[in-house]
Amino acid sequence: MDWWIVYLLMGLLVGFFAGMLGIGGGTLLVAIMVFLFQAQDFPSERIVHLALGTALTSIVFTSMSSVRAHHSHGAVRWDIVRRATPGLLVGTIFGTFVAEWLSSRYLAIFFVAFLYYSSLHILLGTKPKPTRQLPGPPGMWVGSGLVGLISSLVGAGGGIISIPLLTLCNVPMRLAVGTSAALGLPVSVAGSIGYIAHGLGQSNLPPLSFGYVYTPALAGIVIGTFVTVPLGAKIAHSMPVSRLQKIFAVILFLLASRMLWTLFQMK
Repeated sequence: MDWWIVYLLMGLLVGFFAGMLGIGGGTLLVAIMVFLFQAQDFPSERIVHLALGTALTSIVFTSMSSVRAHHSHGAVRWDIVRRATPGLLVGTIFGTFVAEWLSSRYLAIFFVAFLYYSSLHILLGTKPKPTRQLPGPPGMWVGSGLVGLISSLVGAGGGIISIPLLTLCNVPMRLAVGTSAALGLPVSVAGSIGYIAHGLGQSNLPPLSFGYVYTPALAGIVIGTFVTVPLGAKIAHSMPVSRLQKIFAVILFLLASRMLWTLFQMK
């Protein structure tokens, strides 16, 4: 029962940041769940896989709530979502095959490196060329496929990748946040299916697991996020853009540092 309460509190926290930053909460969830799963003595060789699968599955629910909140503020570029969805689906499914092949340690290394890169990119405030625009259909398919691939390897709905890419193409920050929340839905659905399918044949998983999804954690996360996602989205539309960017970058940096510490603890 104590762990159920912990998972609920985790959902409340992650839901707030997911609504405010449009990141789906996946990266934050992965970092926290790795720590919690280690504390429960889950099999070390599958801890990161369980964290990734559970995080992506939870984002299916988080995205729906977050998208509804951002859409009500007119902050979702649905034209971008329609063009990117096919590539996101293909890239995410392919990424789950790559993740199954990689060990937890290598998945963690990839996760940490990407988060540090993203946070520094935003903190340094690299300005895009004013003439830069979103690519055409071929470029969008390739780009969204890479977003899906990376998202499935870091357990994210795509926000930590799509927000920097959208702002680089001169999409305003608030629109980038809302649009990334919508992009998280196809990523999370495809990733959830992939991680469940790959984990169904595994014997070294904790009880109450469904593939690489740990259902007690999923239940607590979903309940918590539905409570706090609307509050986070409301704050996002009343906060200065520069502050929103800094919060996003600091969170990414802290996540990378926490996962780097976890990496040193892995056998």
